[in-house]
Amino acid sequence: MDLTRGSIPKNLLVFSMPMLAGSILQTAYSLINAFWVGKFLGTNALATVTVSFPAVFVLIAVGGGLTIAVNILIAQYVGAREWGRLKDAVQTSVILIGSLSLLFLGLGLYFAPHLLRLMNAPEDLFLPAVHYLRIFFWTLPFSFGTFLIGSILRGIGDSKTPLYFQTVAVAVNTVLDPLLIFGLIGLPKLGLNGTAYASIISQALVVIGLIIYIPRRRPLVTADWRHFHFDPPTAWLLVRIGFPAMIQQSVVSVSLIFIVSLVSKFGAAADAAFGAAVRIDQVAFLPALVMGSAVSTLSGQNLGAEQYQRVKQTFWWGILLTGSISLFISILVLSIPQVFLRAFLNDPAVIKIGVDYLHIVGVTYVIFAVMFVSNGVINGSGHTVPTTIISIIAMWGIRIPLAWVLPDYLQSVRGIWFAMLISVFSGMIISLAYYSTGRWKRPVIKRQPRQD
Repeated sequence: MDLTRGSIPKNLLVFSMPMLAGSILQTAYSLINAFWVGKFLGTNALATVTVSFPAVFVLIAVGGGLTIAVNILIAQYVGAREWGRLKDAVQTSVILIGSLSLLFLGLGLYFAPHLLRLMNAPEDLFLPAVHYLRIFFWTLPFSFGTFLIGSILRGIGDSKTPLYFQTVAVAVNTVLDPLLIFGLIGLPKLGLNGTAYASIISQALVVIGLIIYIPRRRPLVTADWRHFHFDPPTAWLLVRIGFPAMIQQSVVSVSLIFIVSLVSKFGAAADAAFGAAVRIDQVAFLPALVMGSAVSTLSGQNLGAEQYQRVKQTFWWGILLTGSISLFISILVLSIPQVFLRAFLNDPAVIKIGVDYLHIVGVTYVIFAVMFVSNGVINGSGHTVPTTIISIIAMWGIRIPLAWVLPDYLQSVRGIWFAMLISVFSGMIISLAYYSTGRWKRPVIKRQPRQD
C-alpha cells in the first residue's frame, strides 16, 4: 500500500485490521497456554508461567526495538522512493537481528536461574520455572525472525501476509498444546513444558514459511541469502533508531520483572491472579498497540514524502478510531471481569484478586490508546529517544516507586494496581506534550530526489 495517498481513516483501517487480527493470533499463543495451564494444571503451574514470562519479554523487547527501527526506516524509504537504500536496510537488518537472536538465546539459557531469583520466584516454583524458561528461550530466534519479517512487510504497506502465516501457527499451537501436555496419540506427556515445545514448533513453521514465500511474492524485500550485503551506514542508522527503541521496550519489560517480584510477595494466589489478568490486558491493549504501529508506518511514509498535514490528520483519526474501541473494551471488562477471569482460573479467592486488578487497571485502556497514537507519530519520524524517555519516566520514575510504597500504605496488593494506573496516565500527558511541540516533523533519512 502507498500510504501517502488516499483517505487517511480508510488507510488506517485497511492497514491496521490485518495487524489487529495478527496481534490477536499472536496473543492467542499466550491465552491458549494459559487456558490449558490454569484450568488443567492448576494455580501453581500458572504462577510458574507468570514468574517466567517477564524474563523472555526482556530479551524479546531488545530485538523488538531493532525491528521497530527496521519498520521506520523502510517506511521512510518507501515514502521517499529510495529503493536501493531500502534493499540495504533489508540485508543489513537480517544480519543484525539474526545474530542478536542467537546471542540472546545463549544468554537466556545461562542466566535463567539468576533472572528468576531476581523476580523473587517462590521456592516451590523455582525449579519448574527454570526448566520451563530454558525450553521457552528456544523460541527467541523464531520470534525475532517473525518480528523482523513482519516489520519489513508492514514498512512497504503489506500487513496481510504475516496474518496468514500466524493463523497457521496458532492452529498448530492449539492442536499441539493438549497433545504434548497430556501425552495423547503416543506423544510424550510433558506437562507444563509441553506448552513451551508447542510454541517452538509453531513459531518455527511461521519463519520457514515466510522465508519460502517472500522471494516468490515480495521480491522488493527479499534477502539475498547467497550474497549478503552488510552496509555499515545503514547498520549505524538502524542502531541509532533502534537502540532507544530497545531501551524503551526493555524499560517496560524490566519494570514488569520488578512488578512481578513485588506481586510475588503476596503469594502464589496473587501471582496466578496477576498472570490471568495480564492476559486479559494483552487483548484489551491490542487495538492501541496495533493503531500505534499503523500510525507509525503511515507517519513514516508521509514524513518521507514531506506531507506533514497528513501526519497531523493521522494523529487525530488514530485517536478517534482506537479510543472508541478501547472505551468499549474498558466498559466491558469493568462490567463483567469475573467472566473473563474464569477462562483461566477456578479458585474463587484468586478470581477475587483478579477482579480488583481489572476494576483499577481496566480504566487505563483508553488512556493507553491515546498515548500509543501520540508515540506512534513520534516514532514514525525515527526520533525514538523522546518516547524512550517518556517510558523511563512513566515506568521507573513513577510506576516502580509507587508500586514499592503503596502496597505498604494500603496494606494490600491493590497498591501495585494503583501504581500502574497512575503511571499510564502520566505517560499519556508527557507524550501529548511532546507531540504538541511539532519536533516530529524532521525524519531521520537524508532525502534524495524522489524516484517515482
